[in-house]
Amino acid sequence: MQYNTTSVDEYINQLPEDRKEAIKTLRNVLINNLPHGFEEGISYGMIGYFVPLSKYPKGYHCNPKLPLPFLNLASQKNSINLYHSGIYAKKELADWFIKEYPKHCNRKLDIGKSCIRFKNIDAIPFKLIGELAKKITVNQWIDIYENNLRK
Repeated sequence: MQYNTTSVDEYINQLPEDRKEAIKTLRNVLINNLPHGFEEGISYGMIGYFVPLSKYPKGYHCNPKLPLPFLNLASQKNSINLYHSGIYAKKELADWFIKEYPKHCNRKLDIGKSCIRFKNIDAIPFKLIGELAKKITVNQWIDIYENNLRK
């Protein structure tokens, strides 16, 4: 689901009541754990964390006018989703997350290429998400991104 919004607070205010607290908590976890340099805003109709054009003027190869995306947080129809580009781009990170997940949550992991879906909002492993958020700095993300583009 995409919300018609230009600010993160507006996005959160449009959410169903049962999703607001979980999204607010996830947002705080991300803000408190993402390495310095990522910026927050609305990206692709979701809460996004990205490398600003001031740091990476080349922008996103699909649309160079947009900042380089890294992570998105969204309330979808049946779940809260975390889209982490690092999990998609760096197999070691995906392997780490998949191995760690059962230590933090007794629910089955629902993961796609970059999407982690939380259908039960009471079982979101916030601590693990915080650890995941710390794993890649802005400069590391730019290097990973550029290396993957060359392949």
